[in-house]
Amino acid sequence: MSTDDESFHPLGDEWEDELETMLDDTEYDSDLGMEMAQDAMRVTKGELSEAEFHEKHHEAVMEEFGEDERPTKEAYEAAQEEAKGTASRMLDAFDGDGGETRRETMKKMGVGAAAVGMGAFSSTRDGPMESLSAEGGHSETTEHSDTQWGMTIDLERCDGCLTCMTACTQENDLDAGVNWMYVMAWEDELHEGHEEGTDTGVYSSDFNMGSDFNMLVRPCQHCTDAPCEKVCPTTARHTRDKDGLVLTDYDVCIGCRYCQVACPYGVNYFQWDEPHTDYEDIPKAKDRDVDSPDEITHAQYEHGERWVDSRAPRGVMSKCTMCPSMQDGQQGDEKVGTSACETACPPNAIQFGNVKDEKSDPYQHREHPSKSRAVIRLSSEHTDSSGIPSPETIDGTLSSDDDIESALEKFENLDKETLSIMKAVELVSDRTEPGDEENNSILRKEQEVVAAVDAFEQYVDLETDAAITQLQLGDGSERQARFRIQQYTGKPNSFKLLEDVGTNPNVTYLGEQPGPEAEQVEGPTKYEDVGLVDKRQDLLDEETVGGIDGVSL
Repeated sequence: MSTDDESFHPLGDEWEDELETMLDDTEYDSDLGMEMAQDAMRVTKGELSEAEFHEKHHEAVMEEFGEDERPTKEAYEAAQEEAKGTASRMLDAFDGDGGETRRETMKKMGVGAAAVGMGAFSSTRDGPMESLSAEGGHSETTEHSDTQWGMTIDLERCDGCLTCMTACTQENDLDAGVNWMYVMAWEDELHEGHEEGTDTGVYSSDFNMGSDFNMLVRPCQHCTDAPCEKVCPTTARHTRDKDGLVLTDYDVCIGCRYCQVACPYGVNYFQWDEPHTDYEDIPKAKDRDVDSPDEITHAQYEHGERWVDSRAPRGVMSKCTMCPSMQDGQQGDEKVGTSACETACPPNAIQFGNVKDEKSDPYQHREHPSKSRAVIRLSSEHTDSSGIPSPETIDGTLSSDDDIESALEKFENLDKETLSIMKAVELVSDRTEPGDEENNSILRKEQEVVAAVDAFEQYVDLETDAAITQLQLGDGSERQARFRIQQYTGKPNSFKLLEDVGTNPNVTYLGEQPGPEAEQVEGPTKYEDVGLVDKRQDLLDEETVGGIDGVSL
């Protein structure tokens, strides 16, 4: 390991020490796990090539595990030449033919996964990591795929209700304390936390649709260049070529926990004891809009050949999966391009979809945040029966004799500010058709706003000097329209967590980024208030672990 006093892990010395202690309590080589984690991050930063990384640790991995199923040096070199990513391969390791299974032979000891310090997620560079050449060892797993599932999360819409965490727990049948995502409130020297009895917070405009707390939502980032995948000796942790999801094959994972050490974000979890939900009781696809439950097979639940979804069995690593059963159509075509956390989020803070698709919600929200915020807010607060009337309703209500004032009087819930923002959206819209792809609701809603404005202008001219003045749109230019929208929604910062590590995370955030000295504080909703537990280890410390004979995990 490094002889420097400085920690190699982005989450700091304390986290690194905790991880090393955790490895010391397993049957596996702690030094090897720490060294591989450090070198895996050197690979993502371009300081070490994939081939060099494999060659450096191959003999030690073979000695420790009796196998090294990581792609070989030759495979890496071929992949670099052909610009291909690591292939997701089905293994025949641990086939269970005779002898002990890997779960029967492994020690299941370690420390619980806690919420990490906030300061680790601050930016330490002026900008994103530059693209690295194949020579530097940085290859994109999904370079030839048109799909990369990911998210854009608007932290200033997050109200800290923890509904996303609850939905994730229910969708994946997770035990209490096995949290695949965290919602955290924080404060630092530049951003004060919420004070009781005040309305101060992070907001500088009237957008304030979230809480008065600084928030961070932390699922797995599903990195394009994931260090956790590089250290896995069995390729249980793998990236799917077709859609970039970083998943764990539960049948192949040996629970060595090296992936937990190599993850810069602290999002991996070890299944300590037998899950509370038996395998046979997992809802699977049979309870989700399937006509013939008896026809649903084990293989279908495991998405072909690998078991990568829902809660993990005992002694296995797990983390946020971004709902592969939905992305694979196991829950119906309407669920493709959605996730449990996104669907459940009351303030629409999470936009999930194909981040490579320019028409997708996460792409639109990332690239046009103020406009997308306005569209989301208008659509969330207004329906055909309230604020945004349909073109048909407008045609049946207005006449050529109307002006702005008389027209607004004819719609119960349509006011001047709403009409102003609708017109501003129309002015900045390039009228891109949403198409038929999944998760393009922002463009569809934008199209509805534009259509309503077009219908309104058949009766009331909204581009006269008088109308522009009434709607507070400056000189009526696109620039002034953008400024009006920003008055309404704010102009959020955009960032990715630990971007300097070079992992290419596929989650983008809008809002305030925690600084180097940020600390987690109590949020607006307590875990116990919604039936959640912060850390699994807290439960295990209070309960008998193992059987009545005292056998440890």
